[in-house]
Amino acid sequence: MAENDPLFEIRDRAVVIAGAGGGLGSETARVLHRRGAQLILFDIDETRLRAVEADCPGVVAQVGDITDEAQLRAIIAEGMGKFGRIDGAVNAAGLLPMEPSLNASLATFRECIEVNLTGAFQMSQVVAQAMGENGRIIHLASVSSLVANAQYAAYASSKAALSQMVRVLAREWAPKNITVNAIGPAMIETPMTEGYLAKPEFREQAIAVIPMGRLAEPGDLMGTIILLLAEGGAFITGQTIYVDGGRTLV
Repeated sequence: MAENDPLFEIRDRAVVIAGAGGGLGSETARVLHRRGAQLILFDIDETRLRAVEADCPGVVAQVGDITDEAQLRAIIAEGMGKFGRIDGAVNAAGLLPMEPSLNASLATFRECIEVNLTGAFQMSQVVAQAMGENGRIIHLASVSSLVANAQYAAYASSKAALSQMVRVLAREWAPKNITVNAIGPAMIETPMTEGYLAKPEFREQAIAVIPMGRLAEPGDLMGTIILLLAEGGAFITGQTIYVDGGRTLV
């Protein structure tokens, strides 16, 4: 696919990326930057955010928490001030707690919902207000939006709710030509998952339930992200697209 293919052209589109310092967010930022997008990046981890900023000259980059409305509005305002508009948004911020449900921490459950769901709604709302008419919003959901894994009560609940939220926002904002979608990857090796995947038994089990026989990689998601931001994805909305090597077929 040529980078100047009009179906997949994203050059000069102003795109917000939440969680831009993480494994998925940083790959998204670097790929979109190489394709000429104008980026507004934020992450709660300043060290990781600055590393991405160094690789992507000309971006707006601020330390920020997706659950903090004032910080979100300040980041969007800075992006609007530099680029004059917001065309798209990719939300790659999130938490992945795993613990036995019988003795799970209620505080951990609430924090997971706050970041993965409430933060996603808040970002959608702030971004959509800035877009006005015409825009693309993408959230990173999970195969856990659909499948049930033991010890995933908080995470799976947040991601299942996220997928339904995407459907509601998509239906409500379609008349404004704002599309809202999610991508549901299988287990990906990123800084968020590396502690779990370092355990041989966990890694073996994670791979065993993926028919293609491997973990996902950040690069596996980039084609879908580009599609949903570009003209080729203009009529796709309200969907959770599973990029999962067949995980949701099991």
